[in-house]
Amino acid sequence: MISREPTLERLAIAKSLLLTPFGLDESHLSRALGEIKSHKVDEADLYFQYTRSEGWSLEEGIVKTGSFSIDQGVGVRAVSGEKTAFAYSDDISEASLLDAARTVRSISTVAEVGRLKVATKKIASSRSLYSGLDPIASLDSTAKVKLLEKVEQLARAKDPRVAQVMAGLAAEYDVVLVARADGTLAADVRPLVRLSVTVIAEQKGRREVGSAGGGGRFGFAYFDDALIGQYVDEAVSAALTNLEARPAPAGEMTVVLGSGWPGILLHEAIGHGLEGDFNRKGSSAFSGRIGQRVAAKGVTVLDDGTISDRRGSLNVDDEGNTSGRNVLIEDGILKGYIQDAMNARLMGVKPTGNGRRESYAHVPLPRMTNTYMLGGDKSPEEIVASIKKGLYATNFGGGQVDITSGKFVFSASQAYWVENGKILYPVKGATLVGSGPDVLKRVSMIGNDMKLDSGVGTCGKEGQSVPVGVGQPTLRIDGLTVGGTA
Repeated sequence: MISREPTLERLAIAKSLLLTPFGLDESHLSRALGEIKSHKVDEADLYFQYTRSEGWSLEEGIVKTGSFSIDQGVGVRAVSGEKTAFAYSDDISEASLLDAARTVRSISTVAEVGRLKVATKKIASSRSLYSGLDPIASLDSTAKVKLLEKVEQLARAKDPRVAQVMAGLAAEYDVVLVARADGTLAADVRPLVRLSVTVIAEQKGRREVGSAGGGGRFGFAYFDDALIGQYVDEAVSAALTNLEARPAPAGEMTVVLGSGWPGILLHEAIGHGLEGDFNRKGSSAFSGRIGQRVAAKGVTVLDDGTISDRRGSLNVDDEGNTSGRNVLIEDGILKGYIQDAMNARLMGVKPTGNGRRESYAHVPLPRMTNTYMLGGDKSPEEIVASIKKGLYATNFGGGQVDITSGKFVFSASQAYWVENGKILYPVKGATLVGSGPDVLKRVSMIGNDMKLDSGVGTCGKEGQSVPVGVGQPTLRIDGLTVGGTA
C-alpha cells in the first residue's frame, strides 16, 4: 500500500467529508472567492469544518450521561482594512456558499471589474504533529464505561474519607478545510481527548475538593493503567491535603509558583497582553514596547504550536498558516506579538500561525497555542528553601485579568505556608493579586524543572473557546500581594 504525504492525506480527508458529499469541488470554492473578490477587499477565505464529539460522565458510581454530536458548516469572511464581514451556514451547498460570498463582499462598495481572475492554486505547507486518527473509534463504548468505573474504584480504595468521585471522558474528531483568496488550500485533521477526575473528601463535617486529569491530540490508548492511577492519586491527594489546610495569611510576601499548570497565570496575566489585536489597538500594557525590557533577566516566554500531540498544537492554524514556535520575550526583552493574518498585515509583520477560531461560526482571532516560560538553573528545592516567610502555590483555580492594565486576581486551589525554607502546612483561600508586567520584573529565581501542563486547558476570548497548553518552571516572585482568609 502506498501512503500519501501527510499534508495531501489531510487534504483528501477534508475534501471527502466537506466537499464531495455536497457535490462541491475546488472550482466551486474558486467561484465563491471570485464573487468576494469582485469587490475590493484585502483578504477573503472560506472555512469548512466537520466535528464529531463524544462525552461520558460518571457520578455516584454510575455513568449517568453519554453524549454524541456531529456539527458541520462553512464560514465565509471578507476583510477590508480593519473591517470584517462574516457569514456562516450549517448548510454546505453551492447556493449557500455563493449567497454568503455575495453578502460579505458588501463590506466594500467598490466593484473591481476585471479582478475575477482565479488565483493559482497552492497547497499550504503544514506540519505533522499528531496522527489523523478518529479518537472516538479508538475505544468501544463498553471499554469507556469500564475506564470511568476503574477511576471510581481506585479513588474510593485510596482512603475512606473519599466521599464522592466524578469522572469525565471526552473526545473530538475535528476536520477543517481553508480556502483563501490567494489560491491557498489548507487542511487539518485534529483528534482531541481528555480524562478528568474530581474527588470530594470529607472529614468531621468538612468537605474539600481535589482534581486532576489530562489529554491531548491522540487516542484513548494514552490513558493506560499507570496514567489513570496517577490522575487518581493526584486528585485524592489534593482533596486530603485541603482537608488539613488552614486559612491563608494576607499581605505582600514572597510567592513561589510550582511548575506546570501554574503557568495558567503566565497565560492569563501576560499571554493575552501579547496578542496582536490588543497591541495594534494600543490597549495592552505591552503595546509599543518591542525591544524594551519587560521582565527580569532570564525570563524567556514562548508561544509554541509545534509540540507533538499537545492539546494546544496545530498543524496549520484556522487561516491556513503553518503553526510556529514564537519567542515573545527573550531574556526579559520583548521580541514580538502573537499574530493572525489581519492584525499582522495592519502591523506590517508576518502572521505567526495563531489565527484561531472556535468553529466555522466564528471569526479568527490572534490566540495562544502552548504558552510557557523556559527553565533556569535553580532546583525547585533550592527555590523553596530560599523563602523566609511566604507562600508556595502548586495549583490554581479560576482568575480574572484586565488586558489594558495587566492586573490580575487568581485563586490558588493548592498552596502551602513556608517559613525559613520549610513547608509547614497547607493553606486555603489564598488569592494572588498583581500586574502581569510587574510580576515579570519581580521574578528572582527560575527553576530547572520546566514542565507543561497535563493537557486540560481551555482559553476563552470574546466568547470563543479553544484548547490551549501552558507551562513553566518553579518560579520565585518577590513582593507579590496575597489576599488571604486569615
